[in-house]
Amino acid sequence: MFTIGDFARYGRVSPRMLRHYDAIGLLRPDRTDPATGYRFYGAAQLARLNRIIALKDLGFTLQQVGAVLDEQVGPEELRGMLRLRRAELAEAVAAATARLAQVEVRLRSIESEGHMPADDVVIKTVPAVRVAELTGTAASYEPQDIGPVIGPLYENLFPLLEGAGIRPTGPGIARYEDAPQDSPEGEGDSGGGAIVVHAGVTVSAPVGPVGDTGVEVVELPPFEAATIVHRGAMDDVLPTAQTLAHWLDAHGYRSTGYAREVTLECPPDRDQWVTELQEPVAKV
Repeated sequence: MFTIGDFARYGRVSPRMLRHYDAIGLLRPDRTDPATGYRFYGAAQLARLNRIIALKDLGFTLQQVGAVLDEQVGPEELRGMLRLRRAELAEAVAAATARLAQVEVRLRSIESEGHMPADDVVIKTVPAVRVAELTGTAASYEPQDIGPVIGPLYENLFPLLEGAGIRPTGPGIARYEDAPQDSPEGEGDSGGGAIVVHAGVTVSAPVGPVGDTGVEVVELPPFEAATIVHRGAMDDVLPTAQTLAHWLDAHGYRSTGYAREVTLECPPDRDQWVTELQEPVAKV
């Protein structure tokens, strides 16, 4: 079982959105603690969440989404709806095109349900590492909010390091944490859903600020992680992340934070990228 915060991370939605879906009966928690009111979700509920988001992004109202889900529309029918919507959005603005790409990711996740190999998940201790990083804030953990923040951070990071005479000694490491806010319901999430984004790269420089560049060198402590390798653009990471979620649920582990993204290979073709997800975990 996952807390609402953990389930929101795996679904790449905000906790506030999940609360709304619960309130209107579209996606009920698997269990609600009668004493605290805390919501808990099962990994199997990711399938329904994927369909909700895909249909909503195709332009359906939440009332229509509920009606479609009650008819148990399958992946092929959903893909047909996507093709029709793609034609309607041919002349839409760039933001709508970006949203459509996320619909594709959801559909691929839906189509791979029950067919995603989980034997590549490895539990290991990640050693301490020193990174130089720039930090920004995204409105949410959704890809369309993370991408516009982390991309410019990395574009600025490497020239700043070069100007300071600091050379990377290892892979890029992106990490995330909840922005400091008070949760209205105390359910283990930040409430507002804003995310602090750290775009970093491994270095051997002294810990501390790098002049007045805004770059900070920090020492990240070791931790126990469930790891899985994602191949392809990070815009398409959702199926890999949800494979990891299913594995944790099946093997008695719980997440203790956001997964780090360690760039192992990053050629010009983003579809050829290789990234290791390192999810901090604890045994239930």
